[in-house]
Amino acid sequence: MLKAQDESDAEIARAVGCHRSTIGREVKNGSTTFPDRKPKYRASVAQAAAEQRAKRPRSGKLAASDRLRAEVQTRLEAEHSPEQIAARLKMDFPDDAEMRVSPETIYKAIYVQGRGELHRDLHKRLRTGRALRKPRRATGERRGKIPNMVNIADRPPEADQRAIPGHWEGDLIVGAKSASAIGTLVERASSFVLLLHLPGDHGADTVATAMTEAMSQLPEVLRKTLTWDQGSEMKSHVKIAAATGLDIYFCDPHSPWQRGLNENTNGLLRQYFHKGVDLSVFEADYLDHVAMKLNNRPRKRLGFKTPAETLDELLSKTTDPNGVASTA
Repeated sequence: MLKAQDESDAEIARAVGCHRSTIGREVKNGSTTFPDRKPKYRASVAQAAAEQRAKRPRSGKLAASDRLRAEVQTRLEAEHSPEQIAARLKMDFPDDAEMRVSPETIYKAIYVQGRGELHRDLHKRLRTGRALRKPRRATGERRGKIPNMVNIADRPPEADQRAIPGHWEGDLIVGAKSASAIGTLVERASSFVLLLHLPGDHGADTVATAMTEAMSQLPEVLRKTLTWDQGSEMKSHVKIAAATGLDIYFCDPHSPWQRGLNENTNGLLRQYFHKGVDLSVFEADYLDHVAMKLNNRPRKRLGFKTPAETLDELLSKTTDPNGVASTA
């Protein structure tokens, strides 16, 4: 419209808020030419040209560089992840701009059909091995389900050293169709186990009640920290902390190794609570019996002492005769 009114490129640029050279390029690309006549800008011509340009197939970065494609392919075959490859290329070729690629570009080259940039069977080298890419978020899924979480990175260093008792890891083992569960707690320094009886459900309120009851029976010196994953059963963590005195920390998503002792303990518990069974049938007395068996089983990690023996020794070192934590 402004061009039809014979406005200059500079005046049009000021009106629409861009540089006049942008207007100049648009006018040039959208103008029709006739013999012996001045080119005339037509919006319909410009739109048609833009749509045609958008249809043109564009080769990806990996298709445009044989060196980069070969390097990425070699590292994928070595089972490096796209994120690892992108980071290492920057380190291994610091002054070579050609050897730069984003993880997303690598994923697209593997998964997007018709690009022809990487072998299609390279998806088998990825950790997941999926033939199709799985969305990171399911429809309707909400992030940050647990309010006021404190990340494991803020956990005190003494919890990492396993020299002082009172730091726990926890999780649920889940029964058939995720309809039943047992809460598992393991003390990091001694591998001492507590099991939470959850006969009705394993929702946040039920877990909070069971954990508060179990932890309240322990001396204060054994109630320092608890590390859990980001399961919704811990939505009431603030209530648990207030009732027990525990400082509660949460692992990063999909990082079970951050509470590896608990993962190992859950594996041992499957000797008694097999996968695919209804865990609600086990009475609280039986859970106490299983915990006692594990706590009195010699463990190689403890020099073949039992968790119960180890915990007794640690408590004798960290408390004075009156049962108060030592400050030495």
